[in-house]
Formats: sequence, structure tokens, C-alpha cells
Amino acid sequence: MAERSDRAPAQWRRPFLNWLDGVEAGWAVPLLIACFVAIWTLYLVVAYAGGGLHPDTLEAWTLGRHFAWGYHKHPPLMGWVAAAWTFVFPLSDWSLQLMAMTNAGLALFFVDLVARQFVTGHKRVLVLLLLMLTPAYQFHAQRFNANAVLLATWPLATWCFLRAFETRAASWAIAVGCTTALAMVGKYYSIFLVTSLAIAALAHPARRAYFSSASPWISVATGLAVLSPHVWWLATTGASTFTYALAHANGNTASSIGEARNFLLGLAAAMSVSAVLWVLIAGTRLKQFPADFAAMSSGLRLLLYIAIGTIVLPVLTSLVMGTDLPSLWALQGLFLFVVLIVCGTRYPIERFYTVNVTVITAGAALAAVLVAAPIHAVYRNNHGYEEGRNFYAQAANELTREWRELTGEPLSAVSGDDALAFATAFYSPDHPNYARPFEYQYSWGLPRKATLDRGWAALCFRGQDYCGRWMEWVSSRAGHFVRREFTVQASLWGRPGLTREVVVLMVPPRGSDAAPESAADDFSASRRAGE
Repeated sequence: MAERSDRAPAQWRRPFLNWLDGVEAGWAVPLLIACFVAIWTLYLVVAYAGGGLHPDTLEAWTLGRHFAWGYHKHPPLMGWVAAAWTFVFPLSDWSLQLMAMTNAGLALFFVDLVARQFVTGHKRVLVLLLLMLTPAYQFHAQRFNANAVLLATWPLATWCFLRAFETRAASWAIAVGCTTALAMVGKYYSIFLVTSLAIAALAHPARRAYFSSASPWISVATGLAVLSPHVWWLATTGASTFTYALAHANGNTASSIGEARNFLLGLAAAMSVSAVLWVLIAGTRLKQFPADFAAMSSGLRLLLYIAIGTIVLPVLTSLVMGTDLPSLWALQGLFLFVVLIVCGTRYPIERFYTVNVTVITAGAALAAVLVAAPIHAVYRNNHGYEEGRNFYAQAANELTREWRELTGEPLSAVSGDDALAFATAFYSPDHPNYARPFEYQYSWGLPRKATLDRGWAALCFRGQDYCGRWMEWVSSRAGHFVRREFTVQASLWGRPGLTREVVVLMVPPRGSDAAPESAADDFSASRRAGE
């Protein structure tokens, strides 16, 4: 049936076939990726209408407000990307949602660069379509953080390595050094990719030719040079990023085995829809897999070694060191296996199947936008999120209003619950600085005297005991403060949603005309935001 359809396609298939004809002309893949970015950005805009941005995205933006070669919780790439994006685009939900999906689109473009090393025509599109049916490039990508930036950096570094290994050219060797360093300043988990590249080169039959050339040594020197500012930052600041990473290494043998099992099962689940579709496409031709594997090209064999390394090395590390190992840390490496499976087949894939997968992918995306997104938005308006993101903008605006009413000045510094503080920095028209130094993000200490003298506010949701206890402790030491409470209400397209109470602590600037209360006669005012 597939061959017959390719010879005499139905009328509705012909626009898709014309599109596939444009793959090698250079416009079909960019069009596919642009449509993917547009439709899933629209999904995010609808699904999270009235919901605010994810705290991880807000944290990335907060980090990037002050350029540094490193940050005390995460390597700096996500902050750099957010800062560069918001230098051009406005501070709004849709803007950062577009940033997240543009990152996913770049990732798919770089995957195509890898795929075109081995195949031409519609097989390149099939690789991308199968990846679009995994959760990595929409739901994982929308939570823009240190994991999400690896979606783009891993395939880019892999492509450069494949080219460097094949050509031994100095330009590609330099590119390998730069892109692997970029992956490392995205997240230190990328050490598993870098190590896998080295192991793959050592295991490949052409290893002697590669290592006897200048290419690998140029890559190493370039990578170290590019990383040197970050290494210097680590050396001069106490390497707190490593401390945060090592906090995940506190398991025992039994827990590590469970982490490894769940890691593998999670990755299998992420690939399940694509795997089922591939079985349907291959059909009885699956029995050719052993022969295809034996006949695998030199480049694909190199890619195979890399793919194996990115799975085996994290599992071994978890078993030895007792580290956490959630499967979402490895989603950026799924492309390796899809490229291997699709590009490793020696038999032709009928365009009939690529058109079918295109229709399935497009149908799933349209259903997500037209059905799932509105349902999700309405549900969350009524039931909320655990982190309270329905209330971010309302809480930020009400705190700003009350601060200006109290002091007559812009709000300059905020802390408290991290998610609320990040949100206030983003959504408040004053865009105050996140006042807690990131090296003390989880220590809940007293703000510095200089911060208090300039004026400072903190906010927590009522019921957050850890934040409430900290606020009481700060109140007893601040000397002068105003404590207030207000109720914020979620809203979706004019429809009121659930409510939640927010507690704020405001320390006016020293010497201002505000009339703060002392710790002895703490003042509390309860009101509904906007009333």
C-alpha cells in the first residue's frame, strides 16, 4: 500500500509530498521547525494564560540580570541566554515562552545537521518528526533552565565532533572545543557528553588517524581556553556550583539502583510513542536490524558509541556515588538514538509513512492548542499550581502598590519565597533586584544592613511555614518594619479563579518619610488586592 500510494498519491497527500520535495532545496526543514515553534508557543500562551512563568524560567532571567562568569547555583549559560533575549524582546510571558520554544527549534535544527551527515531527503524530516513526538521539545523545553539549554548545545557539539573526526580540519577542531565548553557552562551534566566523545574516538577503528592528527589537541586547548573564565570564577568564589551539584549525591546502593532503573524507564517512556510509530513504519523489515547494524557506516558507529556513553556513564556514576538521576536530565540526548535508528536503515522508507507521521504530529499539536490548552488553563485557574504561579503578577503588583504608598519610592530589593521573589522582580513595574545572594539562597539569613538601609521587602504565601518562620525572625531583628497581608485572586480571560493569601514584610529606606512599625507593636493589615 505504501509503494502504491507513493506512485499514485491521494489528492490530500500532494501538498505534503511537494513539501518533502523541498527538503534538499533547503526550505522544507526550516518551515517545519518554524511551524513547530509557532504552534507550541501558541500552546504555551493559551495553556498558561493567567498562570505566570515557571519559577525556573524566572530564575534564569534573574541570574542573567547581572553578567558573571558563573553563578552560585547553576553554570551561567541559561542566564546569559535569558539576558540576551530580553535585551531584544520585551519582558512578558509570551516573550520568554517564545524564547523557550526558539531554543527547542534551534535544537531541532542542530539535530538536522547531524542527520544530514548520513541521509538525505525525507528521512531527515522523519528524524525531526519522531523527536517532536517526544515530550523533550515542548513540555521539557518550556521550563527554560539549565537542563533545557542542553537541548541545543548537545546536538551542536556532536555535529562539530563528527565533522572534526571526519575531516581533522583545525576549524572543526576549534568548533568542538567551543561547543563542548558551551555545553559545560550550560550544565555540568555535559561532562558525560564530553567523556562520551572521547571514548567514542578511542573505540573507533580510525582512532589512530584521529589522535595522531592535531585535531583532538586543538579541541582540548580551545575548550580549556573557552572555559578558563568560568574556571577562574570557580577558583575565586569557592566553587559553590559544585557544592550544589554534589548535594544530589547522598543516596545509598538501594536508592541508586532505584534511580538507575527509573532513569532508564523514564527515557523509554519518553520515546514510547516514537518507538511504536517506528515499529509500524518498519513492519517486517525490523528483521533486517542485525544486518543493518553490522553494515553501519563509520560515522554512525561513532554516533553509536557516543549514545551508549551518554546512558551508561550517568548510570555508573549514580551507582558509584549515590547521585540522583532523574530521566529529564538526559532528554537532550534522545536525538542520538533517533538518528541511529532512522539513518541506520539500509532499506528505503516510503514517503507514505513520512506524510502519515507529519499528519499525526500536526494533529497532536493542533489538538494540544485547540483542546488541551484551554482545558488546562481553566483547570489551573480553578485549582492552581503547587508553586502558586497563578498569583505571581497579582502579588508583585499589589506589593509594589503598597510599597509606593508607604514610601513614595520604587521598590529596589525583594526576597522571601524564591518563586515569589523571582516573580516580583519580573512582574513588578519597578523590577526590584532579588536581594538574597545566590550563595545563601537556601540559608535564610538576615538581609545585609546595606540592603535594609536602602529599603527591602519580602513576601511569602500564607501556610509556607519555613518562609513564615524566617519572616518572624527577620522582623525581630530588623528594628523597623511594616507587615501586611492581602489576598490575591487568579483570573483567566475575565473569569475569577481561586484565591490565596500573601504575607509581606516591608522595611522602608532609612531616612524616608514612611512610618514603619517597631517589632514591639507589629502592624498587620488584611485586604484583597485591587480593592
